[in-house]
Amino acid sequence: MCGIVGYVGHREATDFLVEGLRRLEYRGYDSSGVATIDARGGLQVAKSVGRIDRLAALLSETPLEGDIGIGHTRWATHGQPSDVNAHPHLGGNGSVAIVHNGVIENYVPLKERLQLQGYEFVSATDSEIIAHLIDSCLMQHQTALDEATRGTRRRHELLVAAIAEALAQLRGTYGLAILLRDDPDVLIAARLGSPMVVGVGDGEHFLASDASPMAGFTDRIVYLRDREMAVITADALEVIHRDRGQIAHLVEVLEQVNETVDLGGFPHYMLKEIHEQPETIRNAMRGRLNLDDATAVFGGLNLSTRRLRQMNRIILTGCGTSWHAALVGEYLIEELARIPVEVEYGSELRYRNPPMDDKTLVFAITQSGETADTLAALREMKRKGHPTLAICNVVGSTIAQESDGGVYLHAGPEIGVASTKAFTSQCTVLSLLALYFGRLHHLGFDAGMRIIEELRQLPDLVAAALKTDAEVRRIAEKYYRLNNFLYLGRQYNFPTALEGALKLKEISYIHAEGYPAAEMKHGPIALVDSHTPSVFIIPRGFVYDKVLSNLQEIKARGGPVIAVVGADDPQVASMVDDVLVVPAAPEYLQPIVMSIPLQLLSYHIAVLRGCDVDKPRNLAKSVTVE
Repeated sequence: MCGIVGYVGHREATDFLVEGLRRLEYRGYDSSGVATIDARGGLQVAKSVGRIDRLAALLSETPLEGDIGIGHTRWATHGQPSDVNAHPHLGGNGSVAIVHNGVIENYVPLKERLQLQGYEFVSATDSEIIAHLIDSCLMQHQTALDEATRGTRRRHELLVAAIAEALAQLRGTYGLAILLRDDPDVLIAARLGSPMVVGVGDGEHFLASDASPMAGFTDRIVYLRDREMAVITADALEVIHRDRGQIAHLVEVLEQVNETVDLGGFPHYMLKEIHEQPETIRNAMRGRLNLDDATAVFGGLNLSTRRLRQMNRIILTGCGTSWHAALVGEYLIEELARIPVEVEYGSELRYRNPPMDDKTLVFAITQSGETADTLAALREMKRKGHPTLAICNVVGSTIAQESDGGVYLHAGPEIGVASTKAFTSQCTVLSLLALYFGRLHHLGFDAGMRIIEELRQLPDLVAAALKTDAEVRRIAEKYYRLNNFLYLGRQYNFPTALEGALKLKEISYIHAEGYPAAEMKHGPIALVDSHTPSVFIIPRGFVYDKVLSNLQEIKARGGPVIAVVGADDPQVASMVDDVLVVPAAPEYLQPIVMSIPLQLLSYHIAVLRGCDVDKPRNLAKSVTVE
């Protein structure tokens, strides 16, 4: 949930640390801080509540020197945002500095034990105990450390042994970067359930909690895996597994470049990413449509066609927006492939024990590839022997690495906390998978070709839907002062309603709920009044007349109605207060097209309310804690 950076090499460490933290700020922006070791061996710390700009200003006034350092941008879990609770945290008498992502579940008994040893705590975080615990374990090896020359292999072995003893006592998750005052040439990293990436340079090494800060500094990276530690100096990298000792590490080429992470002339990343969707949908389909066989093709499923054809049940799991995409996938796969599908929250599936046979296939859907609940669910399904596949955006992420195979979205970096282009890319990939599984079973060649032609038109439909922007803003100006919204749709567009409500909640802080339109009369209709707009997603289709009846129920009770309709609709405009017209689309693609004006509506309302669109309160992009 937070962001970590580290550096050791020949340049001023803070040059990379501050730039890296800016690129990771979407992971957490409650507070930030850095620590360096200067040429005199002094461990220096600077930290500040608030955004990275405040830390940068502080460092501009009082620079921290040193060619080794660590940094952190925080999303608070334990302890409110404050300078004291900000990372880095110091251990002992200032001999250890750490930055930490994750949650330490047994921090209370560890803290009590360390207090009995004389350690004093200044923060309300669970992370501070790690710094003191490492210091405590180092003290147990102090005699041997005093005898070992700084920078030698023997001393590094002793450091690793002491830190491994400390880590073995932690219950929970961690991504860690560690500085040791008495070893100013060594940066140590460790991970368990929270990602860490090492960048390999010439006479320098970089460290971060994902690969994005590396772009422009190095194109060679090493992904650490769970229970691995990295001992990093300017000239060397050694990876040690906590149970197996030193292991060989694979240096990979960094594929993601930084050219797409600037604002590109847009006022916010969210608006930029909304407008990128015609291209990101093309990217999701590129090379995956096979006209010869009227099907979709995937290079990374890593399961044979015969094995996939044997699967008679599919479970889709995800969290938040990815769970909404999974709901769309349920409709898609069941209709086109006639395979039973169940959608599970990752947070629930990880603790459930549903009956599943050996012909059940599990898909984990995630933008970041690091979502803690989805990762835990995937690991539980793997433990039980089920084939697991990922639908993921981030190359090299933990879920991408641990699944048996999968499909990348190729949507590019998504910086805005509220997911937009990842959602439509996920729905696009699920459409391709539905086509693929349909062609494995009952779907005929002509039907497959029709679907392919409809999919090829999808980017243009989305581009046309983006032209509602001006009208969406007009509607936003009319309703942005209200504090309750209802979103209503049926069949494929029930998940669209859920996603539209979520977007509004996330960035405008307006209470919004999504429902199947027919469920209104079973309770939620009690909320309807003149100050509660209802957003109806009502394209023409099988249940069109039914949704019209639901709409009339709202109008009869004085509720304002905003309708999102297809261009082929002849009558809704005269029945509602406001209407947004998007291109007509096949029912199975309507969630993608219909979601565009809903994204724009949430964006414009948030801007009009003065909210921080890209960094909404209490949220962060990558949810790596339970």
